[in-house]
Amino acid sequence: MNTKTSKIIVAVLFVLLAALSRLLPHPANFTPIAAMALFSGVYLERRLAFIVPLAAMVLSDYFLGFYSEMIWVYGSFLLIAVIGLWLKNHKKPLFILGGTLTGSILFFVVTNFGVWALPASMYPKSFAGLIECYTAAIPFFRGTVEGDVFFVAVLFGLYELVLFAMKKFQAEETPVVHS
Repeated sequence: MNTKTSKIIVAVLFVLLAALSRLLPHPANFTPIAAMALFSGVYLERRLAFIVPLAAMVLSDYFLGFYSEMIWVYGSFLLIAVIGLWLKNHKKPLFILGGTLTGSILFFVVTNFGVWALPASMYPKSFAGLIECYTAAIPFFRGTVEGDVFFVAVLFGLYELVLFAMKKFQAEETPVVHS
């Protein structure tokens, strides 16, 4: 198996494991959703950067249950993957942190707008209702940011560690030819 294929397989496995971790008990909003999207944008080919994490989300949502805000969650997820595509060529710790925090804010803004916009929403369809919706969501934002930072660090860190180990293993297996 070539190195490119190995990298893709490892990245896909990381995304699937992150998605399945949603099934484990966790604090409110402390999930790997944004981290999966960011990671996919950075480490998967453009097409796979959208398909793999969405498939992983659908799979985990099948077990967790589908919900009315899914379109907003998935939409924000795709936008965060776009940030990851940009990060692919800017993989520096400060940029990754900035992309992570931008993803957290994006998720907060998009998904809570979706909660407000739903026909069955408990919030009035007015600017005051929108502000009320965002205000009510503020306590959950902390979990979002903490989860995003944690899971981005874990996914990116472990993946880079695995790549390093793969390179080292391949270097040890490659015979040295002396002339």
